[in-house]
Amino acid sequence: MPKLSQEQIDQAREVDLLAYLLSHESGVLKQEGANYRHNEHDSLVYVASKNYWYWNSRGRKINAVDYLMEIRGYSFVDAVERLIGSGTPAVSHYTASGSREQRKPVEKKPFRLPKGKRCATFAVSYLQRRGVHSDIIRRCMQLGLFYESRYNNEAVCVFVGRDDTGTGRFACVRGIAGDLKKDISGSDKRFSFCYPPDQPGSRHLAVFEAPIDALSHATLQKLEGWQWNGYRLSLGGTSPVALVAFLERHPEITRVALYLDNDLAGRVNARKIKALLKSDQRFSKIRVSVNPPRSGKDYNEKLQRTLQAIREEKHASRQKQAAVSIWRKTQ
Repeated sequence: MPKLSQEQIDQAREVDLLAYLLSHESGVLKQEGANYRHNEHDSLVYVASKNYWYWNSRGRKINAVDYLMEIRGYSFVDAVERLIGSGTPAVSHYTASGSREQRKPVEKKPFRLPKGKRCATFAVSYLQRRGVHSDIIRRCMQLGLFYESRYNNEAVCVFVGRDDTGTGRFACVRGIAGDLKKDISGSDKRFSFCYPPDQPGSRHLAVFEAPIDALSHATLQKLEGWQWNGYRLSLGGTSPVALVAFLERHPEITRVALYLDNDLAGRVNARKIKALLKSDQRFSKIRVSVNPPRSGKDYNEKLQRTLQAIREEKHASRQKQAAVSIWRKTQ
């Protein structure tokens, strides 16, 4: 789990929930005079005179972190990262005279892609060892979605997320020799790693927890000849932040397949994400399926098992051919 500083946690807890909703989910709000009511949870009300949200059915106040965790299904870490990256101002506080003052939000670090190495030999070899097809690796590099770098003196793979203009907005690193997994500071998770379809105009989206699972799925398609053309999006975990933002940018999507890991967290969060999309009027008509791998914990493990089965089949075939050849020579 990424480590959060107390400063980041405090900043997230100070985000003005009303400002956040007006900026990112304005369609769920219904104004009632100076107050607001949440359309999906009508017992959740913003009380303007007291400047807080009150959840009547639960008998308590909630803040922006509570909202993302309890209503949108985010983990605590993902909720904090979403809020500190949203650009929403800190909550307003009343002074003794009744006028409002804004607490200055903590400045967010600028995002910079790690410096790439001219030769990506180690990174390419790493993905090949994990079973990813060379053609897919090559395409990722051509699109600027993957390269090799160094992080804290360690050789790493860098997976890049870009916006619609091609500008890098997100990057995560994966250790080649070690267990390092980390998002680069300043990354905007709304623009997580996405492997695009082979042909433009796709209305299909496949969703994974990690970039390597997305690339493994693409390799399996190449090996088994599936007739499918679509986007492959990595969530960078199980938070729906990247998925919701992607669907906001791509209203043409009509089908979403959730290929999260085949473990308790993956299965539970896949169901939560499906329910979230169905409850959002913007996405309620999208067909959503939950498809954990039938073999292995994730799609890279499924790929490696598939490749192992192919190797064993080829080995058995060669042994059979050799036995037949020897038998014929002895006749």
